[in-house]
Amino acid sequence: MLVSELMTTQVVCCTPWDTAEKVARLMKTHGVGAIPVVLDRADALLEGIVTDRDLCCSIVARSRKASSIKIADIMTRVPVTCEPNNTLEFCEELMQENQVRRIPVVDNRGRCVGIVAQADIALKACAAHVARTVGKISKPAKTVRQLHFEKGCFYCGQPHEMDEILLLNRRRELHKQT
Repeated sequence: MLVSELMTTQVVCCTPWDTAEKVARLMKTHGVGAIPVVLDRADALLEGIVTDRDLCCSIVARSRKASSIKIADIMTRVPVTCEPNNTLEFCEELMQENQVRRIPVVDNRGRCVGIVAQADIALKACAAHVARTVGKISKPAKTVRQLHFEKGCFYCGQPHEMDEILLLNRRRELHKQT
């Protein structure tokens, strides 16, 4: 089965400049737990993703005012993604390896064209696949790496840094093409 066969295509998106309060309302209205973040809703180049957990941990747990916090400050930048022509098994592996329950689906230009949630897999995949995926996603969180300092160099140890560089390069290429 391909991702295109089970992904949700009517995706609600937000921008980095939206407030946490607005995004929480969108989640409630549409009954979703994650919203892709795009710079422009008309040209949905994926910038990140914000989840209900991000809102809870960044806003509620810290007693911050949701109407004054921008999504750019709490979103996950350069999220794990897959493409419509990827297999369900590949998508499940991404969820398991990264311990995420939702993965934005992007086209070959990085535009958000859908989202796959653990619930989508639960409704369409066999029970064995679902059990394995839920089990691996739900393991205790990986330990957070400490900051590393070297002479003349700063590296936070996060695996997504190279992805951010690749995303910036891809944006430059897209702007050259237009």
